[in-house]
Amino acid sequence: MSDREKADAVYAALLERAGERWVQPRIDRTQRVLDLLDDPQRTYRVVHITGTNGKTSTARVVDALVRAHGLRTGVFTSPHLERFTERILIDGEPIDDAAVVSAWEEITPFVGMIDAELEADGQDPLTFFELLTVLAFVAFADAPVDVAVVEVGMGGSWDSTNTADGDVAVVAPVGIDHADRLGRTPAEIATVKAGIIKDGALVVSARQEPEVEAVLRATANERGATIAFEGRDFGLTDARLAVGGQQLTVQGLAGRYDEAYLPVYGSHQGRNATLAIAAVEMLLGAGERAIAPEVLTEALTVVSTPGRLQLLGTDPTVFVDAAHNPHGAAALATALRESFAFEEWGLVLGVLGDKDAAGIVAALAPVATRVFVTAPDSERAGDPDALADLVEAVGLDVTVHGDLAAASEEARAWAGESSERAVVIAGSVVLAGEAIALSVEEGWKSGAVDD
Repeated sequence: MSDREKADAVYAALLERAGERWVQPRIDRTQRVLDLLDDPQRTYRVVHITGTNGKTSTARVVDALVRAHGLRTGVFTSPHLERFTERILIDGEPIDDAAVVSAWEEITPFVGMIDAELEADGQDPLTFFELLTVLAFVAFADAPVDVAVVEVGMGGSWDSTNTADGDVAVVAPVGIDHADRLGRTPAEIATVKAGIIKDGALVVSARQEPEVEAVLRATANERGATIAFEGRDFGLTDARLAVGGQQLTVQGLAGRYDEAYLPVYGSHQGRNATLAIAAVEMLLGAGERAIAPEVLTEALTVVSTPGRLQLLGTDPTVFVDAAHNPHGAAALATALRESFAFEEWGLVLGVLGDKDAAGIVAALAPVATRVFVTAPDSERAGDPDALADLVEAVGLDVTVHGDLAAASEEARAWAGESSERAVVIAGSVVLAGEAIALSVEEGWKSGAVDD
């Protein structure tokens, strides 16, 4: 059996467990496994990232900046777009299959023991995400890495990743998502997310609503943590369109960075990069040492954000964005208006059933000319006919398609009728992953279209 087959078998074993949407407010069982493994998560420094949107993009910029300083990194994000190894990066690349297998072999002897303890206590067995978190932490220790950049799975305080003590806690913009698990108001959600702030930690936060900022400040004060906010302590002072991305001027915590090129689109991505710069200033100099200009240039030039306003096709132009909640959809709509000169956008839209479909539609409606509705390839997919009804209710032309291939074919044909038209595929991370694979299979960047 090849290493890839063995790694895929590990993933299959993880999938047999309760899935990522199965969440209980517990981290003690994840900690119990890590205790038995001699706490691998304490062998490297940690940048811990929470928030509603922008976590993965921010993590990727932090990773690039830390590596540009000559340090070895691990990154743990979720979900993946195409293959699960994307969730665990070592030095910027998906983890090797052999490393997955090795880490799993270290973990396996303890899994049955903990499952038995849980059963005896009347609890459910270890979940997919709990074990994947342990796998990542073990893989980082085995590499070994100097710094781990860890994205919260859901919330913060009781998320499995909170078994790591973040030297730097990063809070991306907080909005309403997973309201059934995290709370119905921004303040309630912020209370859960603030749980990643550890005693004496360094904290950087994106610009937040007043009630969210108040929660974060209070938590930092209680825990003797130092906190800095975008807009008060650091910020993006200028962003201009450039070929393939944007030119940023950032006032950091310790220095000013002029004309920094970021090869991704969207003002929200400029703000994500700004947040990442402040996080690295905190990590490497407690906010008092600037990043050398040549290091910043080296890092930002190689940043990529798969599935986030990613160009998939030319002739016609096709982008994909994983926007899966109203906040992310609003950021996408702003980016489409600000970054491109197309007069009409065809929107291929598919959402999962537990998402705020009406909010996503409302956010994207102002930039969409025509909508091609489908369903992500997931048992959690929302009803495309119900989604189409929401689109019709806001006065847009809409058609329903059986799968992404059919929807994208129709959308690309529509966009091909005019050079002023383009397509964006959005609404779900699952759909984004499908779109990336389909674009490669059908050769969208070369303009090839299946007959």
